[in-house]
Amino acid sequence: MQDGSDKKKIHKPQSQSKQPGLEHKMTPHPDFDHGRHSGNKLEGKKCVITGGDSGIGRAVAVSFAAEGADVAILYLKSEQKDADATVKYIKSHYGKKCLALAVDISKERNCIKAIGKITAAFDRIDVLVNNAAVQYPVKDISKITDEQLRETFEVNIFSMFYLVKAALPHMNESSNIINTTSVTAYRGSGGLLDYSATKGAIVSFTRSLSANLMDKKIRVNGVAPRTGLDATDSCQF
Repeated sequence: MQDGSDKKKIHKPQSQSKQPGLEHKMTPHPDFDHGRHSGNKLEGKKCVITGGDSGIGRAVAVSFAAEGADVAILYLKSEQKDADATVKYIKSHYGKKCLALAVDISKERNCIKAIGKITAAFDRIDVLVNNAAVQYPVKDISKITDEQLRETFEVNIFSMFYLVKAALPHMNESSNIINTTSVTAYRGSGGLLDYSATKGAIVSFTRSLSANLMDKKIRVNGVAPRTGLDATDSCQF
């Protein structure tokens, strides 16, 4: 049972008017490095993380580097400052390579070019983390525009198809693909209809891709973050 006497500091509410959110504008800055690393679980591995400039993606990139991996992060151009900070942190704290590419992953041609640049630098891909996503809260389904619906699906799920297709020729046996879904895929969200739909699609994609790549001995897993006392629901297929 949780100790009711523990008091957590409550920070003032804050918001940003435009998406994507910029981590460097948050007060206080999110804690993305817990510091509890063995330093060798991913020694020599080459990893790609979409949305790796901030949030979950930055935490993953830093953790992978701390475990010995060289990482490549994909991010939107508007998040340049966050991406630069991530690169600087990984290099200064863990001495690993960090390749940062500003890419609109909603377009297949951009994903192909990005993977080409990454493999030119790293030779191969051992881990692909499909993490980047967008969400636009709307309570009334009639307010979800065609443009918003297309963007949400293109970024959240279409990009995973594009990146997996481009990365597979550069992956070997025992390589890994990790897809970030959400607890909304299971419990739904009245204000995130299109976002929740993409996250449900990611769950099915993850299960199906796992079966599809079994003979190639490439592992495919999913993780479904949620808010609350528990950090994540881990879904391994």
